[in-house]
Amino acid sequence: MNKKPDTVRQQNIKTNLVLRDGIIQSVRMFFAGHNYLEVETPIRIPAPAPEAHIDAIESEGWFLHTSPELCMKRLLASGYPRIFQICRCFRHNERGSRHIPEFTMLEWYRADSDYFDMMEETEALIKSVALQTGSGNSINYQGGRIDLDRPWTRMTVAEAFDKYASISVQKALSEDRFDETMAGIEPALGQSTPFFLYDYPASCGALAKLKTGNSSVAERFELYIGGLELCNGFTELTDPKEQRVRFEKELALRRKARKKEYPMPEKFLESLSNMPDASGNALGLDRLVMLFADKTIIDDVVAFTPEEL
Repeated sequence: MNKKPDTVRQQNIKTNLVLRDGIIQSVRMFFAGHNYLEVETPIRIPAPAPEAHIDAIESEGWFLHTSPELCMKRLLASGYPRIFQICRCFRHNERGSRHIPEFTMLEWYRADSDYFDMMEETEALIKSVALQTGSGNSINYQGGRIDLDRPWTRMTVAEAFDKYASISVQKALSEDRFDETMAGIEPALGQSTPFFLYDYPASCGALAKLKTGNSSVAERFELYIGGLELCNGFTELTDPKEQRVRFEKELALRRKARKKEYPMPEKFLESLSNMPDASGNALGLDRLVMLFADKTIIDDVVAFTPEEL
């Protein structure tokens, strides 16, 4: 007698997968209504962005992209002013309640804009998805109600450390405790209204423009709703010389940690001199579904986990 495949989990999450489909369609409607072009870029590339804390998966001498960022920025530099993409991304050794090695990313770029413009557009996107999927002007998440109509909170990283942490951001950086401290801060963010955390330390924004008049911080933001980190956006760095220097620093950190050393993405660097002032955002679509489905585990919103394959 042939044993039937175990499909219990897939049966139990059908409602979530139907919601996922609705969210994806709502995202596409939003960008179509804002004059964005949907693009597709290669998943397999010769050189990923060399970031110290993100590890790519090798594929026959090339790499599965950790983000479509480099290719999308090359399109931006080629004269495409508003582009978005929904695609699969891959990161080595990322598995947990909120992480999975193969995940879905929503990424978009907009010429002639900065990170404050991108915050406003991100807010408009989330509100639009909420309306289209029946949530209205609020989201119920883990027993709490998050109001989307009230002004969304905006706070700098330094201010958040002063309010929620026992040490300053400068002290956390000097003691190499920034990530550890952030992990303690994050659960408090966005519990009543969505929360934009912005102006990250310069060392935490490898591809972001440094703030005019204050080069100690990068024009970068993250959005938290119900303690859940949803996206990473910033004003784009367009100086190829500065970008090369930053990539070299990231590669040095990878060497120090005895990690795989990536080739320099030369074609991307060549394109930067033609790139307009712009902002971009990378939003974890799986996490967005988790939020609207009121789930804390990513397994509940994906059709298959690695362990089931």
